[in-house]
Amino acid sequence: MAKPPTLIVHINGRATTVDAGSVVSAAILAAGVPCRLSISGAPRSALCGMGICFECRAVVDGIPHCRTCQLVCRDGMTVGTQR
Repeated sequence: MAKPPTLIVHINGRATTVDAGSVVSAAILAAGVPCRLSISGAPRSALCGMGICFECRAVVDGIPHCRTCQLVCRDGMTVGTQR
């Protein structure tokens, strides 16, 4: 089976290589950072993986509160974890 093509997503300014077809929450996890921090400062990441829990919210291409488990990565996408 051929390896899927890869693309580059910028997470908190750091270039991260992901397989084409990956969702953004998976790219964030691969980068080793949380999607956001709670009000108390606790790291939060995708919990349900189907857009219901809203724990995977991040800033994607300048748009805050995007549910990253519902977004497929595209080359050059910029993602910022929320504070």
